[in-house]
Amino acid sequence: MNDYQKYVVSVEEVKAFHEDGVLVVRDLIKQDEIQELLDHTVDIMEGRIVIPGQIEPPDDSATAEEIGRRYVRIHQLHFHLEIHERYLLYPPILDVLEVLIGPDIMAMQTMLFLKAPGQEGQGFHQDSYYIPTYPETLCGAWVALDDADEENGCVWFVRGTQHESVYRQAKNVSHDNAEVNSLGAIADKYPNQEFPAVLQAGDVAFFGGKIIHRSHSNRSKDQRRRAFVSHYGNARSWTHWGEPLGACRNENQILARGQTHLPYRQPKFGPPGTTS
Repeated sequence: MNDYQKYVVSVEEVKAFHEDGVLVVRDLIKQDEIQELLDHTVDIMEGRIVIPGQIEPPDDSATAEEIGRRYVRIHQLHFHLEIHERYLLYPPILDVLEVLIGPDIMAMQTMLFLKAPGQEGQGFHQDSYYIPTYPETLCGAWVALDDADEENGCVWFVRGTQHESVYRQAKNVSHDNAEVNSLGAIADKYPNQEFPAVLQAGDVAFFGGKIIHRSHSNRSKDQRRRAFVSHYGNARSWTHWGEPLGACRNENQILARGQTHLPYRQPKFGPPGTTS
């Protein structure tokens, strides 16, 4: 990041985030960095990276297709791998978040999505249902590692639902049947407002924790839909959420930028003070 230049968020981008519930920033991640992350996903699938209990090597008898379909998503690898913490704390992403939910930012979660052809999506859900913050400031940053479109299972958002409450009593959240999933009825209140976030590799979609969204299965024959997704909150919001299991509240979240009166932890791999 020696040639890092601060990303300046425009007024139009702030308006888009509030009006649509989603802000797509094109080409925010450099292509050589995207390739680094793509190579990393191959290393995981082929067993060159092992974290006992979380990432295991493939069976010796596994076919190439089976190896490529071993995982759909992997959570919280920033606790174990430098590359995940580094992109969780990627300065241009923090630049955008500083305007949308900052200026004080806590980094909370990483997920690596590895959706192969034929693999399933995820039904309607709100991220704040899973990751509560008080006051509500959760924001996701969805980094496209492959081009993502309707065929290979991009994310769909329901415009307007970013103003809804967090439906903590909802039933069957994330179920792919919208008639079973309680949030399907909420999405129905916004006819013709669901839209696909069609992205190219290197684009980043930022979206708040309350917006209802889903993805469909990968219907392509040979196109993966890999993504690096992180979640953040304002560092002055309190949370009882945390991973690994048993560790909770703010002291388990990284203070990525700014300051806070709440407890937090330092980066594991990067030296303290390098994220602001």
